[in-house]
Amino acid sequence: MQVWINLVLAVQLLAAFAMIGLVLVQHGKGADMGASFGSGASGSLFGATGSANFLSRSTAVCAAVFFTCTLTLAYLSNSVAGRAPTEGSSVLERAALPASAAAASAAGIPAATAPASAPGSIPTK
Repeated sequence: MQVWINLVLAVQLLAAFAMIGLVLVQHGKGADMGASFGSGASGSLFGATGSANFLSRSTAVCAAVFFTCTLTLAYLSNSVAGRAPTEGSSVLERAALPASAAAASAAGIPAATAPASAPGSIPTK
């Protein structure tokens, strides 16, 4: 189970870095006007408009892979296969202390069992 989590996490990191790189390489909408006046984009590998389509589609594929990896990691981390059963089925139920455990922990605190003085009173020596 841990091997799958590590593998999906590695794929998610690679997709995130690829998506960051693709977003940084893309031109903004204001750069199209400069490309039409001969900035040399028409002589590029993908043509004048081909690079924009290729980069935006590649970014969309990386975003889909990242989203899928995120959902897979959430499922794998929440699955109960291979783990010992716990008292509660959700995080909130596991975090809540039972009433007997809360009473036992309060009994171990000296100030909780018998207060030294009433609140607002002046302590005496």
